[in-house]
Amino acid sequence: MLSRNDMHEYQSRAVDFILEKKRCLLLLDMGLGKTVSTLTAVSDLIDGFAVAKVLVIAPLRVANSVWKQEVSNWEHLKHLTVSVCTGSANERLSALHHDADIYVINRENVVWLLEHFKGKPPFDCVVLDESSGFKNPSSKRFKALRKMLPITEYMILLTGTPSPNGLMDIWSQAYLVDFGMSLGRTITGYRQRFFDQKPWGFGYDIKSGADAKIHELMKPYTLSMQAKDYLELPE
Repeated sequence: MLSRNDMHEYQSRAVDFILEKKRCLLLLDMGLGKTVSTLTAVSDLIDGFAVAKVLVIAPLRVANSVWKQEVSNWEHLKHLTVSVCTGSANERLSALHHDADIYVINRENVVWLLEHFKGKPPFDCVVLDESSGFKNPSSKRFKALRKMLPITEYMILLTGTPSPNGLMDIWSQAYLVDFGMSLGRTITGYRQRFFDQKPWGFGYDIKSGADAKIHELMKPYTLSMQAKDYLELPE
């Protein structure tokens, strides 16, 4: 079994970043260990009584197979209890009522979760795995998660591809971190500030220099790491 001493320096740096910022966006390429870094930070927070209940929202396959398994791979994480809340409504309810440190759901059930807890879920830390799944600010899942912001002290977003279709995708993820302080409180204001509408209204082009400005505004709460800088990969 692996120990905390087996973690790489860049993984420990991600742990420290989470603990320092509380609300952050980790742009980590596949293979850099974003799960173990996040779980280590969560373990520290729970051990220090900073948080009590953690919610992980992930794609279904990841929710079912990654987070609980990762806990079992590391000596310093094995004390954490993980309840996977997927499957039928009855299976999800049963898993929610288990006493655990971490509850893992798939992102399709965020609306259901908020309805179940009547808008006041008992989680003081939320981890959003593959946060680009919440890039659409008009989606029901984003609107539901948005309601949790006032009662969630720690918000940790994880992704390797934050804006697969361009920087328009980043606004909702930034909002979940800082309530719109950096990129604006509304997607409309964000568009007007950083984009020009294409002729005949078909989409938007980013304004000259706006990409650098967006990155600068997000810098205080964003940690970005690329695999090519840290991993020895075959051709």
